[in-house]
Amino acid sequence: MKHARPLTISKRNAKPSFKRVLPGLTLCVAVAVSASFMASHLGGPKFLYALLIGMAMHHLCSVSSFAVGIDVAAKQLVRFGVALLGVRVLLTDIQALGWAGAAVLVAGVLATIGFGRLMAAQLKLPHSLGLLSGGGTAICGISATLAIASTLPNTKDVEQHTLLCAIGITTLSTIAMVTYPLVAVFLGLSPTQAGLFLGGAIHDVAQVVGAGYIVSPEVAQSATIAKMLRVSMLMPIVLVLTLVAIRKASVQRQVVPTTRLSVLPSPASMPLFLLGFFALASLNNTVALPTELITGLNTLSTWCLVTAIAALGVKTSLAQLLELGWRPIALLLSQALFIAAWMLCGAYML
Repeated sequence: MKHARPLTISKRNAKPSFKRVLPGLTLCVAVAVSASFMASHLGGPKFLYALLIGMAMHHLCSVSSFAVGIDVAAKQLVRFGVALLGVRVLLTDIQALGWAGAAVLVAGVLATIGFGRLMAAQLKLPHSLGLLSGGGTAICGISATLAIASTLPNTKDVEQHTLLCAIGITTLSTIAMVTYPLVAVFLGLSPTQAGLFLGGAIHDVAQVVGAGYIVSPEVAQSATIAKMLRVSMLMPIVLVLTLVAIRKASVQRQVVPTTRLSVLPSPASMPLFLLGFFALASLNNTVALPTELITGLNTLSTWCLVTAIAALGVKTSLAQLLELGWRPIALLLSQALFIAAWMLCGAYML
């Protein structure tokens, strides 16, 4: 007779019943709905609201009836949401940038990730924090942070670093949405230059669009195209990280004690969401998908990611984040300034 086992970090392949998942999942969805309501009525990023509301409910994470669903929301919904991001990638948008603009953006993404790893080492911070913050800053904010986190060992430290990056990146991106348009106007950038700067330096898609419209509709269109190229970089970068993680896992499984194998990446499950991302991106660029379908998939992706970030908020306490000190803040701020300076220089080169 088989006995049900509680879902823990060491049982990644366990399949809890729907009845056990429902309470915690419902809680996270409720937080996501509340965050979306606040964002639509008060303004501001819904991801940040979801994080803060979730953190206020941290005590529920220790309640057994909620723990399973919260865990599923934090680890599974994010992959589904990231896979759906593939529908946003259009080659025609990327081609509109021209070779020079595309080269500046691609180089900026890679340089920012490298800068993040270097700064993390200089500040004596974990490698995972440098990778998560660098990838989130360079590509598409929280979506990229969550996608990269899914390629790393499934540990409490990685979850804590993911939440920290989500909070920091969202906060800095909100500040950038307000201040960067003023910089573009002050420097007298053309619509193409301003669009490249805003689309390449601001993290979240919605905030890029908002910043662009602060200047003009033409800048908003140019900034959105630049931003979508950054989004398209998510799949190849996460794919590379996945392959590296699988290779390391294959080596470590030969030397790591059996009790610790559960924190290592699983080669069987890791690439599935990437395949979904690639499939949707390919389909959207070969077939004229209905606008309603694309809009629906984008909306579903956003809800999945907001729910996942709410679950991460519930799982982590503010006290634990404060214990990390000033170094992570310095890391995130330096990366935001680095990519802003890179894109500003690139805009002047056009």
